Parts: sequence; structure tokens; C-alpha cells
Amino acid sequence: MNFTIREIDHVVIRVADLEAMTRFYCNVLGCNVEKEQRDIGLIQLRAGRSLIDLLATGGPIDRPDSGVPGAGRNMDHLCLRVDPFDAEALLAHLGGLGVELGEVGRRYGADGYGPSLYLFDPEHNMVELKGPPEAAPAPSR
Repeated sequence: MNFTIREIDHVVIRVADLEAMTRFYCNVLGCNVEKEQRDIGLIQLRAGRSLIDLLATGGPIDRPDSGVPGAGRNMDHLCLRVDPFDAEALLAHLGGLGVELGEVGRRYGADGYGPSLYLFDPEHNMVELKGPPEAAPAPSR
């Protein structure tokens, strides 16, 4: 069977503080709560066409093979494509909210090279906000 990957469907982040993380992803990054299953420690957030699932560590569906809660990072980073991308405005806005900021840079993503900004959520997971791809060079004649 052949198949093609189209896009990221969802990312699951194991979290110690479900409430603080939900506030961060909704209030700072603009996600919306799509589905709550608090009985199993899961909140699913809409992030454009994708979902970010926040899973309470030590909860009913947190797998023991995922490791001891809080013992390490649960992912390297999550990259969210944003539009518009204005690095100075993003830095001012996020800094004003007290968000820990990382580097602005030119990085490669799903659509090619473009601007991006690293920041950190309340549990120190790195999030990359990725801008539009650079214009393709005109073909040479």
C-alpha cells in the first residue's frame, strides 16, 4: 500500500499543569479548546487545521512507557505556521505577555526557508512560530 503524508494531524504534549498549559496555548498562541475529556486528563486544542493535545502526566491514559512525569522533555519542539509573520511585532507582543523568547532566524520548514521565532511554554517546551516561505528565485534564462 502506498500513501502520502499531507500535514500534521496532531501533536500530543505530556503536561504537569493542564490548566496553565491550556491558558498558554489559548491565550498566548490563539488556539481554541475543541474537546475536553477531563476524566482521562486530555484537552484537545484547535491550531489551524491541526490539533495540539495536552495530556496530563500520570493520568488514566498517560502510558507508563512514556517515562516518569517531569523527568525529561516530551518533544523537541512544535512548529506552528503563522500568518502574518512580523518578528518585531511578535517579539513585542509575546514579551509583553511575559513569554520566554528564543531566537528569530531563517529556518527550513514544510514550505521551504522562511522566518521563524522560538519561544517556550510554561513547562519549557519549545514552540516555533514559522512565517511564510521565501519567494522562489526567478528561473534563469
